[in-house]
Amino acid sequence: MSSADRRDTIYALSSGSPPAAIAIIRLSGPDAEGAAAALCGTLPQERRAGLRTLRDPLTGEALDEALVLRFAAVRSVTGEPLVELHCHGGRAVVTAVQDALGRLPGLRAAEAGEFTRQALENGRMDLNAVEGLSDLLHAETEAQRRAAMAMYGGAFSARVEDFQRRTLSAAALVEAALDFADEDDVDGDALAQAKAGITTLLGEMQAELAAPPVERLREGIRLVIAGPVNSGKSTLLNRLAGWEAAIVTDIEGTTRDRIEVPVAIGGTAYLLTDTAGFREAGDAVERIGIERAREAVAAADLLLWLGAAEDSPRPDAIRVLSRIDRPDVSRDSIHDVALSVHSGEGMADLIALVGARATALLPQDRSYLLSARQRSELGTAVAALESALAVRDPLLVAEHLRDALSAFDRLTGRASTEHMLDSLFGGFCIGK
Repeated sequence: MSSADRRDTIYALSSGSPPAAIAIIRLSGPDAEGAAAALCGTLPQERRAGLRTLRDPLTGEALDEALVLRFAAVRSVTGEPLVELHCHGGRAVVTAVQDALGRLPGLRAAEAGEFTRQALENGRMDLNAVEGLSDLLHAETEAQRRAAMAMYGGAFSARVEDFQRRTLSAAALVEAALDFADEDDVDGDALAQAKAGITTLLGEMQAELAAPPVERLREGIRLVIAGPVNSGKSTLLNRLAGWEAAIVTDIEGTTRDRIEVPVAIGGTAYLLTDTAGFREAGDAVERIGIERAREAVAAADLLLWLGAAEDSPRPDAIRVLSRIDRPDVSRDSIHDVALSVHSGEGMADLIALVGARATALLPQDRSYLLSARQRSELGTAVAALESALAVRDPLLVAEHLRDALSAFDRLTGRASTEHMLDSLFGGFCIGK
């Protein structure tokens, strides 16, 4: 999308899909007020709701009665003149109003995330807040909502601004060292102060990178169920999921590929994975399934092992004795939890243990988590500061500090590429 296109006046339904009690159609851009006036006549005072009859500008036919609100650019969420039409939420009403808007010159339907993109480009939001808003729109658990709200509210951006300010202070000291390079005492003292500040700053930034990534919270903790054939893996998956997600039979090797089911347990998101049973495979398809099972075991955040405890493929696996309802199975002290996948006895103990392990995987003292993009740019800044500490020439130190400052600009979106922005905003709904 060109910068000229983004100066168009755009419109879209910004509330839920009809039918609904109310439908909010939003217009944003330089001609928003004129376009709205073409439908309803005189607009109400700014930030005051006014009841108006919406009419087709071509035929004069009444389309609906709506509450109309307008916001000047300096006070709107997008940084552009903005008007909202609060219509009745029937499909025919929404279609008629949008069709009428589409026939007006200078207006076009908004693309996905374009209102939020206007807000970014007009300085109403930074890129971190945009990512937080995206996560907030997709949040399904309380933990996801809290982390997204913290990012949207600017918690991480405030940290970045602090990092940037302190890097600029170090850069000023380095410039002083360069300006007074002929005075050895000033040169050495200023450079030493700059490097002391960089060392402290670097430790804080490295601590940010050491925290768990947001993907674990956003996509769910990868909880993999593995074990030999007919050990109750699929039945356990169904119990944890709360529905019959996997086929269960008495035939050995029923599960021949990975089955993944997203669930929320105790407010935490998980991606449950059922795997093919471990054994000497008899055919090519089963061998592929077992290989995929081994890959899932290696990549798991948490592993439930339903086989013999001594055969566990990972030392951190939760070893589950899964068939305590059978007379030939006795409880022991080797397994971490004992249960019956058929009757459900002991499931509460397993859920409690999984919850405790999951809690250890997610930070409890942080309000936000970093995305892959944020971690990458922060890592670039960390590498630049490490390079600044490794050299003695003030000119080289200054250059590395400029690299760090560029990474901070990319973190907040002050220096972002069109391709990255297109990818990010493409994940939004049309009216956002």
